[in-house]
Amino acid sequence: MAPNMSLKKVPIPEQKPEERIKNFKEVALGYTPEQAKEEALRCLQCKTRPCVAGCPVNVRIPEFIKKVSEGDFDEAFRILASENCLPAVCGRVCPQETQCEILCVRGKKGEPVAIGRLERFVADHAMEHMLPEIPEIKKNGIKVAIAGGGPAGLTCAGELARMGYEVTIFEALHALGGVLMYGIPEFRLPKRLVAKEIAKALNLGVKIEKNVIIGKSIKVDELFQEGFKAVFIGCGAGLPSFMKIEGENLNGVYSANEFLTRANLMKAYDFPNVPTPIKIGKRVAVIGGGNVAMDAARTAKRLGAEEVYIVYRRSEAELPARAEEVHHAKEEGIIFRLLRNPVKILGKDGWVTGMECVEMELGEPDESGRRRPVVKKGSNFNFPVETVVVAIGGTPNPLIRQTTPGLEVQKWGGIIVDEATMKTSKEGVYAGGDIVTGAATVILAMGAGKTAARAIHEALQKKTQ
Repeated sequence: MAPNMSLKKVPIPEQKPEERIKNFKEVALGYTPEQAKEEALRCLQCKTRPCVAGCPVNVRIPEFIKKVSEGDFDEAFRILASENCLPAVCGRVCPQETQCEILCVRGKKGEPVAIGRLERFVADHAMEHMLPEIPEIKKNGIKVAIAGGGPAGLTCAGELARMGYEVTIFEALHALGGVLMYGIPEFRLPKRLVAKEIAKALNLGVKIEKNVIIGKSIKVDELFQEGFKAVFIGCGAGLPSFMKIEGENLNGVYSANEFLTRANLMKAYDFPNVPTPIKIGKRVAVIGGGNVAMDAARTAKRLGAEEVYIVYRRSEAELPARAEEVHHAKEEGIIFRLLRNPVKILGKDGWVTGMECVEMELGEPDESGRRRPVVKKGSNFNFPVETVVVAIGGTPNPLIRQTTPGLEVQKWGGIIVDEATMKTSKEGVYAGGDIVTGAATVILAMGAGKTAARAIHEALQKKTQ
């Protein structure tokens, strides 16, 4: 078939903003088969395959897209799933615009191929129409422990299970998935899809131990004593950071981590069918400018807040959130208060009544390359709100580093690894995901899990030879 030379991506159907702010159903509705084939024909099938270089898990992008253009969606899925164990997730939450799509040749004169939308379509089509294909695996009897059932841990577990290892995931919560389950809202990533993706990994024979906190319930050294030959640590960076300002202990102040966990795992999104585990006021301020801040703000809107503000100390050009998330937030009526920063949270009778903020201006670039925000003297003003959500990032729980002798960490708590192998300073221990990088993307965590699995396999094979 002749290529589709349109300069624009095939638009993806979406719920209207005025409708979606009243529900937690997905905002983007996904391509139809006809739309997927039309978009796939925009791919030029470059011999150099620049897009693949931008994918942290090295999906063979042109190959799966070619199969979509031919209408062979089952084979497209097999190609996709051979490198990516969570394609339905990645098709929804990956920042394709800064990874595979930014390198697409079509992006030089127009919009790049909608790789993420096609990935989502293929994964969803397979879930609906294909029976799970469980490979025959010959077990080798070697035990490997995975600390954390998030994207990094699930990927590492799946890769090792395919190679024949006896893999056990130790998960601190009562549900696997990590940030996929507790952090990303239902309207961006439906939990039924996450559960199906996780089930595929479990079909490979991975064992699960829930409600187990590595470093408290059992220590890393004790895992080795129990016969595990390698340990992968992928526990994330779920310890929330706060601003360290007066009033943060008032009722009505949440970390974004707590706020979104209450919405997701505690099912506040199903209110009034379940009593809501989140009490919010009419006016909500979310502090921060990343994807998590957008998620919290859009969640607050759906939970009934009348006015929701994003309060961010830099300008819109420096917002770290994906452009798509900012666009959707604005469509949904989220109000952006940029170049503003809280210096005190105000309260009465133990509850939040507002914030004292200052105006900011941008100075010289800092170490991140973004212009440093500087306080405008005498610009203090009060800002009435009843709920404050702090979304300024997180750090790893210190339990593992405190209970694992010989494990070297960075000043902020992240585990130090050899990036080529994800090997730590401690023999037999590997790590990846946010516990190494700080808060980053799902796909980067998955790439780390995949790299670690290969390195663990190579190391253990040498020992058994």
